[in-house]
Amino acid sequence: MLSIIVTGGTFDKEYDENRGVLRFRTTHIHDVLRDGRCRVRYSVRELMMVDSSVMTDAHREEVACAVRETESRQIVITHGTDTMAETARYLEVEVPQKTVVLTGAMVPYTFGSSDGTFNLGAAVVAAQALPPGVYVAMNGRVFTADNVRKNRELGEFETLR
Repeated sequence: MLSIIVTGGTFDKEYDENRGVLRFRTTHIHDVLRDGRCRVRYSVRELMMVDSSVMTDAHREEVACAVRETESRQIVITHGTDTMAETARYLEVEVPQKTVVLTGAMVPYTFGSSDGTFNLGAAVVAAQALPPGVYVAMNGRVFTADNVRKNRELGEFETLR
C-alpha cells in the first residue's frame, strides 16, 4: 500500500474570503485521487499543515519519523515548494531503504487550475516505479534529492547541474 504524508504547502491552501489571505483547513488529497480515478491502495496521514517557507529542521525530523514509522516502502509526501529540495536532501540522509517522492503545487488545488493534480499523479507513479531513494516530482519531471532546486524566476524545478 502507498503511504501519503501531508505536510501542507500551497497544494492544500484555500482562499479565506473574509480575511483576504491563503490559509489551511484540511487536505484535498482524497478529492484529487478520487477525481483522478486513482486505483492504487493508499493511506493518508495529515502530519502537519505548514507553509514550507517556515519549515524547520524540527519539522523535517517529524516528517522523517513519520516516514520511518510507516510500514509502506512507497511514500508520497505533499510539501510546499519553497523548501521542498531541502527536505528531500534531509530525508535522503535520514530515511534509507524506502522510495520517497515529494511533490507539491505552485497554485492551490482549490483554485481549479492547479498543477498539483498533475504533480501528485506523477509522484504516485514514481513512488511505485523507482528504486529506494528520495525524489522530487514536479513539472512532469522526477529529480533525485541531491540534484534539484526550485528556480524562483521561472517558477519551476530544475537540476543543479
